[in-house]
Amino acid sequence: MKPVAFDYERPRDLAAAVALLAECAGKAKVIAGGQSLGPMLNLRLAQPEILIDVRRLPELHEVSNAGASLTLGSCVTHAAIEDGKVPDGTRGLMREVAAHIAYRAVRNRGTVGGSLCHADPAADWVSVLTLLSAVAIIEGPRGRREVDAERFMTGAFSTVLEDDEILVTIRVPKLSSHARWGHYKFCRKPGEFAESIGGIVVDRERSIDRAVIGATHGAPHVIGDARFISDKFDSERVDAAIDAAGLGDDPYERQIHRTALKRAAARLAASR
Repeated sequence: MKPVAFDYERPRDLAAAVALLAECAGKAKVIAGGQSLGPMLNLRLAQPEILIDVRRLPELHEVSNAGASLTLGSCVTHAAIEDGKVPDGTRGLMREVAAHIAYRAVRNRGTVGGSLCHADPAADWVSVLTLLSAVAIIEGPRGRREVDAERFMTGAFSTVLEDDEILVTIRVPKLSSHARWGHYKFCRKPGEFAESIGGIVVDRERSIDRAVIGATHGAPHVIGDARFISDKFDSERVDAAIDAAGLGDDPYERQIHRTALKRAAARLAASR
């Protein structure tokens, strides 16, 4: 199958892109790396009247490493993070995650912002940016606004973005020099989307002991106080968290999510 007919525009700058989106609200799709939208177009799961290509907008490639946060343009690729071409204020967590997204050809073109906006529950950045308490900076005709990553995704393939808004940058708080993390993704084979994701960040200097259950049926489930995982793995409380994430009905799902958290906790302990 091939896509339906659509018009194509490549705006000269971010302001032009926002204006074009506002003019075509509800009829347009934004494309950056195209690693998710491309197949959706071919399968006619997406049928826009116009495609707005933002991949070359310089504002969406800017990176700032100033102060307590790292700010990444939404069109920064997975490969750029994997290769260390952009700074990593997370003590290697983002670089580790980027290196295990799909295949190298996908990582060369796929973008961190595109992954976040696509909002596939099994996608890596959806869970990891939530774990890291990142903030999405969004621009539309009404100006800019900021949304915590934890609230950005509202459900499977659904976000807070309005039809006339673009994700511009993602601000990621830096971890302290004593921070530790553990991350585990379960896939049936390399390159597939995750069936379960477990992540833990412990940064006592910033009063952070946080975990995430990813690859759920919707948005990732955050555990704000994860000491029952990071200090001593408490299976009963872990199972209660899995239930709270809406995953407790299926014994197989319960087991793979419990295992993902347990292996993330083991990697955290190994980093001491």
